Amino acid sequence: MSLEHAILGFLNYHPYTGYDLKKIFDTSIRHFWSADQSQIYRTLTRLTERGFVEMEKVPQQDRPDRKVYHITEGGRGELLNWLAGPPPMDEPRSAPLVQVFFAGQLSDEQVLAKFEGFAALMRAFLAMYDQVPDQLGPYQEDISSPREHFFWLLTLENGLCSMRANLAWAESIVERIKAGKVPPK
Repeated sequence: MSLEHAILGFLNYHPYTGYDLKKIFDTSIRHFWSADQSQIYRTLTRLTERGFVEMEKVPQQDRPDRKVYHITEGGRGELLNWLAGPPPMDEPRSAPLVQVFFAGQLSDEQVLAKFEGFAALMRAFLAMYDQVPDQLGPYQEDISSPREHFFWLLTLENGLCSMRANLAWAESIVERIKAGKVPPK
């Protein structure tokens, strides 16, 4: 997914500042797409240059002016064309699986610690994902469409399924190591 299109998607709901967009990313789609503040601002600059968004300066007392971004008709068209197009597919990459691939060079104790840590990480992700529906509350005022929320929650469902599968896989490896089913080094 393109960061540009994610930003256009949020701006299609409501005008936001870069700071507001960062908060929305962190509480709504962080489970599958993260962005830091500087990436968001760089992308907003590109989107403005391309005519997909417009920036409005809103004066404030005792603070710098707020920069509020609005999607343009061109930006809305770009978003809808991208949404209707084929799903963008990236080559699968996984740094953790590169470690697993070469883990035969480690001792059983080291591998056991690695997979117990991996399982703990998956449990932490699952706990974080369980909080996502509650974190969506503030945005339900801006986006009251049950249809939109249905599709938002489908992404959470995908994340939960993936994390549960990863946890089950890690736990099965821990069991095999503890049962001595790993060939000797």
